[in-house]
Amino acid sequence: MSLAKTSRRHLLALSAATVTLLGLSACGGGGGGNDNTPGWGEVSGSTAITTLKTTDTLLGAGAEAQNGKKLTVHYTGWLYDVRVTANQKGTQFETSTNGSPIAFTLGAGTLIKGWEQGLVGMKVGGKRTLLIPASLAYGSAGQRDIPGNAALIFEIQLIGAE
Repeated sequence: MSLAKTSRRHLLALSAATVTLLGLSACGGGGGGNDNTPGWGEVSGSTAITTLKTTDTLLGAGAEAQNGKKLTVHYTGWLYDVRVTANQKGTQFETSTNGSPIAFTLGAGTLIKGWEQGLVGMKVGGKRTLLIPASLAYGSAGQRDIPGNAALIFEIQLIGAE
């Protein structure tokens, strides 16, 4: 077999492989054009979670959180994820429990709306879980490690209310 025929065969095989790969990549990488993986909106709960839900996991007996009061809290936040069947807590994106608690004035407009609404009425010593729809969190813009349209879960412990 001559070198010209061998080179021509390799060139034809390489061309056929290239065309096949290009065709597969145009169809979604060959992983099946009928991928049933849900979009982020469905996974994050933005289509299912439309209202704020609060659950007191431990009732406090101290001062009550009200607008205008300086609150001190420990918290942990997760992305809501419908694929996590036990509690829908997906990726943890933030926590204060490894360090100092945070302090803020409730109702001053410095927090996401889900916190502003969800902490009112909580009592010092209590623990509350907030399930916050994207519309009361960061909306379609997202922020840092939080994608747009993400519903969020926070566990909050109220340490002080002055």
